[in-house]
Amino acid sequence: MTALLRQQGYEEERLQRAAELLPCREVQAGVLLSLMGQPQQYSYPSIFIYGHRASGKSHVMQVLLKELELPHATVSCVECVSATLLFEQVLLSFFGCEAASLLPRSPSLSDFVRIYRQQCSQSPAKQTRYIVMEKAELLRDTDANLLPALLRLQELVEDNITVILLSEIAWDKFRPNTGCFEPLLLHFPDYSKGELQQILSQDRHPSYSAEFYSSYINILLGVFYSVCRDLRELRHLAALNFSKFCEPLAEGKVKETDTHKLWRNIEPHLKKAMQTVYLREVSSVQWEQMQQMEEKETGALRGLSAHTHVELPYYSKFLLIAAYLASYNPARTDKRFFVKHHGKIRKTNFLKKNEKTSNHLLGPKPFPLDRLLAIFYSVVDSRVAPTASIFSQISSLVTLQLLTQVSHDDQLDAPKYKCAVSMDFICAISRTVNFDIVKYLYDFL
Repeated sequence: MTALLRQQGYEEERLQRAAELLPCREVQAGVLLSLMGQPQQYSYPSIFIYGHRASGKSHVMQVLLKELELPHATVSCVECVSATLLFEQVLLSFFGCEAASLLPRSPSLSDFVRIYRQQCSQSPAKQTRYIVMEKAELLRDTDANLLPALLRLQELVEDNITVILLSEIAWDKFRPNTGCFEPLLLHFPDYSKGELQQILSQDRHPSYSAEFYSSYINILLGVFYSVCRDLRELRHLAALNFSKFCEPLAEGKVKETDTHKLWRNIEPHLKKAMQTVYLREVSSVQWEQMQQMEEKETGALRGLSAHTHVELPYYSKFLLIAAYLASYNPARTDKRFFVKHHGKIRKTNFLKKNEKTSNHLLGPKPFPLDRLLAIFYSVVDSRVAPTASIFSQISSLVTLQLLTQVSHDDQLDAPKYKCAVSMDFICAISRTVNFDIVKYLYDFL
């Protein structure tokens, strides 16, 4: 749809090539191009582009800048951990190594503006220069004056320059408390199911027809679309599971048109793959090897999911065991399980008059951080000092979604958590550290 990318000042052939590289993002590219205007015209000082992960923000921006051959500097806020690296990257992209070497050892914002203006007077801009800031939400953690200065950099350096911020959060959560110049806002919505189908179908295997690969993508989206809308993750899953989908075809058991038999063959495989979405705990090769091992296994581990193969640090395993015990044991039973000289206490003393429901049927209950640490120090088989490493491992378990934080970050009280793993999973983890967790569960007394 080249009509959406029409803009005076650009060659029609370049716009055509850009449109071909931007499937399902022609509307957003057309709006962005209209905001950028003609190459020689002064553009708006700053543009803020936001949308969820893998919604095409960086791709659209880079395709337009490269295909239209516009002068630009792309800065990753993840890599540029300091303002010095940011200034060097911008000067290097626009004016070369000599300009970047003029920066002092610890440059201030005024040093960067002064050097930029000097270089700009020697080589004035014939077209609008663009600075693209990827992962721009990290700018909120830098110096307080950096983000407001970038938003009005065109005024400070007196040059035809536009700063484009790419972020996953909305501007309302991004705006500094001290106030700043308001950029133009452009939202990139998530891809719909039909758009994902169209984009992923372009990655078809050369050995198979387009219709066959499109039917595979349709099956894949039917399983994963409800839990994952991330284009990059879906593309990874499509490449990872395609060989399994083609197995009956390679063996000559079915034809390409027999979608029902192909679906029955791939369905169990996809259900197992659903449990590793986003975690990336194994590589593609390891995943295939793991599936081959599971097919040969018999016994207790046969029915376990891929989560049981997650490798955790030694103390993280005990932290997860302690979290499971804190979630499924009543707090009043801690003395029975973790105090050595508690006396003889019968289970009936703990039961309320009508308490008959299993805690595992009711689900995990929240627990405070101090209870988690108290159980952890009781079950771990060695003396452990309460160092920052232990607390960082708790945060890692939350990031891996093995623990869930149920209290707000701004809450003044101690944080509360819930354990988010199954009984099979915690039993497998316990076996790796020779800990019999069943003896410590109230439901199995």
